[in-house]
Amino acid sequence: MKKLVLLLFMASFLCFSQAAKAQSYNSAIGARLGSPFSASYKNFISEQGAIELFGNFRTRGVLTSYRWTRLGVGGAYQHHIDLEIDELEGLKWYVGGGATAYFWTYSNDGFFDDSDNLTFGVQGYVGLDYAFEDAPVNISLDWVPTILLGNGYVSGFGADYGALSIRYILN
Repeated sequence: MKKLVLLLFMASFLCFSQAAKAQSYNSAIGARLGSPFSASYKNFISEQGAIELFGNFRTRGVLTSYRWTRLGVGGAYQHHIDLEIDELEGLKWYVGGGATAYFWTYSNDGFFDDSDNLTFGVQGYVGLDYAFEDAPVNISLDWVPTILLGNGYVSGFGADYGALSIRYILN
């Protein structure tokens, strides 16, 4: 199912890319619509290099016997390379790496003691990036394999991280 959703996002990304001309941009703010769902800020520090910062918050189990809350923050460096496709001028692909930290609180209503956990992650990035000329909008699609090193129940390799990002171009 996840592969089908990713395939549909990729197809819509290419359709939108063919319908518009590209522009370059320096910084943009928006959302990463994926795993994890996050607020995102991307800023180019050179012609090909960009820093992306993100943050997220999630809670689960409000009406159950167990509850957890997670606050995540992170950042990545992404190196962008132009794809030389005439119909898709301005489409870039990127590779990079980053780190993340998740702050967890877990409660199981008396069965176990409440616990606080801190999980660090090391991330790789590979994706596509495009900015529309007629609208101040940037979209990107990426895959972010992640190794989580945590205290508690959240650790190991995660191949299901990544997102379709939609951002408003600031400049």
